[in-house]
Amino acid sequence: MKKEEGMIAAYRYTVFFLALLAVIAFAAVDSNAAPAPCSKAPGFSLKDLKDRVYNLSQLEKRPMTILYFFDAESKSNQQGLARLNDLAKRYKEANLNVWAITPSPKDKVAAFASGAGLIFPILLDSSNTCCKLYDAQDVLPTICIVGPGLQVLDSFQGGGKAMEMMLVRVAERELQQKQTQLAMAISDEVVKKDPENVEARAVKGHAALKSGDIEKARQVFQDMAQKPGNAEIVGKEGLAAVHSKKGETEKALKLAREVEQKAPKRSYPHVIKAEALYAQNKHADARAEYEKAVQKKEAPPYQQAVSYNQLGRMYAKSGQTEKARELYDQAIAIDPYYIEGTTNKGLTYEKEGKWNKALETYRKAMETEKSDVFATVLAKKAREMVDYQKDDKRRERVDRLVKELSERFRTQKKTPSKDEDSWTSRPMILSFVDFQEKGLLAERDGFASVMTIQLTDLLNSSNRVQVVERVLMDRLLEDLNLGSSELADPATQLKLGKVLACKLIGTGSVQFLPGMTLLNLRLIDSETSSIPIIINKEIGPQSSLEKELFNLNREILKAVISKFPLRGYVVKLTGDRAILNIGAKQGVVQGTKFNLLQEGEEIEYKGKKLRSSEKSIGEVEVMQVEPDLCFARIVSGQGAVRPDVKVQEKLDVAALGEKDGKI
Repeated sequence: MKKEEGMIAAYRYTVFFLALLAVIAFAAVDSNAAPAPCSKAPGFSLKDLKDRVYNLSQLEKRPMTILYFFDAESKSNQQGLARLNDLAKRYKEANLNVWAITPSPKDKVAAFASGAGLIFPILLDSSNTCCKLYDAQDVLPTICIVGPGLQVLDSFQGGGKAMEMMLVRVAERELQQKQTQLAMAISDEVVKKDPENVEARAVKGHAALKSGDIEKARQVFQDMAQKPGNAEIVGKEGLAAVHSKKGETEKALKLAREVEQKAPKRSYPHVIKAEALYAQNKHADARAEYEKAVQKKEAPPYQQAVSYNQLGRMYAKSGQTEKARELYDQAIAIDPYYIEGTTNKGLTYEKEGKWNKALETYRKAMETEKSDVFATVLAKKAREMVDYQKDDKRRERVDRLVKELSERFRTQKKTPSKDEDSWTSRPMILSFVDFQEKGLLAERDGFASVMTIQLTDLLNSSNRVQVVERVLMDRLLEDLNLGSSELADPATQLKLGKVLACKLIGTGSVQFLPGMTLLNLRLIDSETSSIPIIINKEIGPQSSLEKELFNLNREILKAVISKFPLRGYVVKLTGDRAILNIGAKQGVVQGTKFNLLQEGEEIEYKGKKLRSSEKSIGEVEVMQVEPDLCFARIVSGQGAVRPDVKVQEKLDVAALGEKDGKI
């Protein structure tokens, strides 16, 4: 019995020992495995032919880099490199970054490099150390695509089909970065070699759709839909997206349902259905479709990330910010270039008053895309709020003012005003009260917030319009606890304007439509309740938001000058200079011109007194400005200049400065 127990024990130890050896062997093999997607790329430091050092850490903030491991003596390897080089040359603005890495001898590499004309570096890995890190010691070419933060996005081994797969994935990654022209060019490059490549043609169609070329997208997908197999499915899916972009919701729904029946594992048909249902105000049904979309994984990253983001948007709208953040994080993990998800995540922290976390998130977005207007503007606001929370004196001042203004609002008391004449201009104070977002569920949250923040900064820099301090406005609305329906009420808007001593109240809507955003801006006169300024603007998918907002700022300034010209009086003469009773506080700047006015003739007719308009009897031009007055040289009408003569700004809208929105 003891002998049998001993044999069993020995057998168990043998099995355990063999298993341990297998684990060790597997670990040894795995240590040389290619880095997995979403993992951090292994670090290395290599030299080029001129002994310049290239360290992987240099790429940490680059949006994308292709590491191309190759044999310098292999024609097929050289051809793959040449294709990448040609694309990089043709689309320099896209900044396609490639590092070519080779274990080949230095003399062979030098011979190849002399005639290759490469615009990117060739790095020498004579010890094969780097190749081993990326499992490229046996199969060349091996290609690794590295994204922001040195995150591994994709890995491929071998030429031929693997090279085409790599190019398709690069095209997808360029599409994710909104480099639509380069994405289409790479897709065309693949289709030339492989006309039946469904993925490449799909990227081309979606790139055309994203760039606003709906007809081109329709042609690409229509051609695919007429082919059998997977091409038909992807083509019809693309056509459904085209119909959705054109606002043809029923056609989009019909095609999406057809694709769903033929390919039930595909994710994107549910996104298209959700968009169409949301447009029909069937928000619960739309949410259900987004839930289905995130459960199905058959979709390229640029589509899959959208489904997580849009579902996150719906959770955020219902106040479930933590759940929304989880979904935004998943979208970003799938697509590290998905800056929409990153800024949306920051806005959830804003709603919770976590300004430090919001700022940190916006800064991450800016690392991904430095020129992104949303991230830049929202980061500026978050930074201001962080500073405000640290400034005890400023918070005390704002809190006192908010308490006073809230009391005036509730008791409907007007802001006390000084006894001023009705002719002299007062400072043009404006407050943005409520902008509603309507229509489709946009990928980006916070459009209205970004717009009003940027307009506030531009208008304040003009010296002509003063916008109520953001922190004060936010704190006042928080203290009054006004709901969105109350803020949309014109009577509430007027009450707010009056307690804030605003001349103008800015309100309106941002409506997201298929293929465009429609902005409606109304500036209400708080004293008369009239709407003297209405601006409607269409913003297309390829429009520069920064440029559009700058132009909107100029339109507002032009309208203000036209509707509310500066007015005042001559108060004193000093030689050839006239002193006027208005200055920088009212928006006067050096170079402003004023007409000297003579009262119109009064005529009495049937007991009524009729007065004709004032006539211009001269002109002055401002040479020096102080807070409450200005000095102007007399241009014409020397004899007419005397104390108490009225002056009115000479309208010269074309003189608006092109820079900084200044007059």
